[in-house]
Amino acid sequence: MSSWAKPFTLDVPDAELDLLRGKLDRAKLPDELDDSGWDYGVPLSDMQRLVSHWRDSFDWRKAERAINQLPQFTTDIEVEGFGSLNIHFVHQRSTVENAIPLLFAHGWPGNFLEVRKLLPILTASSPDQPSFHVVAPSLPGFGFSEAPSKRGFGGYQYAETSPSRLQVLNKLMLSLGYEEYVYQGGDMGHILGVYVANKYGHKHLKAWLSNMPVYRVPSPLYNPLLCLELLTAPFNKRLSDDLAAARRFSKNRAYFVIQATTPQTIGYSLADSPVGLLAWIYEKLHKGADNYGWTDDEVIEWISIYWFSRAGPAANVRLYYELTGGNKHDVFEGTKWTSVPLGVSHFPAEPVRVPKSWAHMIGKVVFESEHDAGGHFAATEKPEALAQDLRRMFGKGGPAYGVVHGKDGYA
Repeated sequence: MSSWAKPFTLDVPDAELDLLRGKLDRAKLPDELDDSGWDYGVPLSDMQRLVSHWRDSFDWRKAERAINQLPQFTTDIEVEGFGSLNIHFVHQRSTVENAIPLLFAHGWPGNFLEVRKLLPILTASSPDQPSFHVVAPSLPGFGFSEAPSKRGFGGYQYAETSPSRLQVLNKLMLSLGYEEYVYQGGDMGHILGVYVANKYGHKHLKAWLSNMPVYRVPSPLYNPLLCLELLTAPFNKRLSDDLAAARRFSKNRAYFVIQATTPQTIGYSLADSPVGLLAWIYEKLHKGADNYGWTDDEVIEWISIYWFSRAGPAANVRLYYELTGGNKHDVFEGTKWTSVPLGVSHFPAEPVRVPKSWAHMIGKVVFESEHDAGGHFAATEKPEALAQDLRRMFGKGGPAYGVVHGKDGYA
């Protein structure tokens, strides 16, 4: 462990809990149309139940004690043009000394807790499966990481010589002594993975696995075969289904546009109203998962991480503005194909889905898996399946075995 890293213990002040309880006591919920279900958004009955649970039944201190069982730390990372940012992260080392260093990156509306179910699986010692040293940071502005105070803290397109968010991820791994590492991410974690592969691929990032392998739409000039493939959609059910899913997401991405254009405006509601924050995020948890049985405790714990976050519940949504220049370009601006080995895990209920073949525009695809269940929150919904993909990709006989020098992960 780096001497610069300090152990972190979560301890929300009683005054913050009292403030939250007072806001929940005074919550005013809207009415709803008869039999509207989920067509208009989160049903009133769900919100009444969850607000009541948060106010009257949920035990934050119990959740806090469980969270504090995770090995958490903070460290200061210097980011060119933004000064020093204090970054929170989970760092679970395997007992296997030559375990493979793995950087796990969450997205929105995710958080560092998404790695929790993966930790005991990936860090286990086994003569038959590779083991990993797992690092899972809270992205800047999320969870208990400090948020930047200046605009422009985006991805690759904002600082081609020193991308700000990428600096945080790469410098964190280097500070922990991991000069070479592998990576896993979905949602914004996937998008940042594209950037990391572009900037630090081969030198530091040796291979990576995405569970949301999306990219920009193929162009007739640069990807003519993929464009021709689209003509086969009427005769290819999988391709047709993927295109339909892409169209559905495109039509229902109002949250994306709001956060990419006016994050400050929506931020007032998120920062002042725990009920507004709950509805905004719970909708995505429900719609993004594949019939996953979210318990009320799980939902409220997840939302509480946002409510009690270091920078406040509004800071995280600025990520969309910074990565798109205010929705003026796509999130992959400035990126290109790389030869860094890429693995892709396909989960059938992933709402942000494009044709499988498009993953080959991202990089050198060396591993693919197809699952029969699971959605957007794969690490939470199907941790065993995602972990098995990592083991298959980086284990003996896998296409990325031995990519990290001197590390094969075997006991």
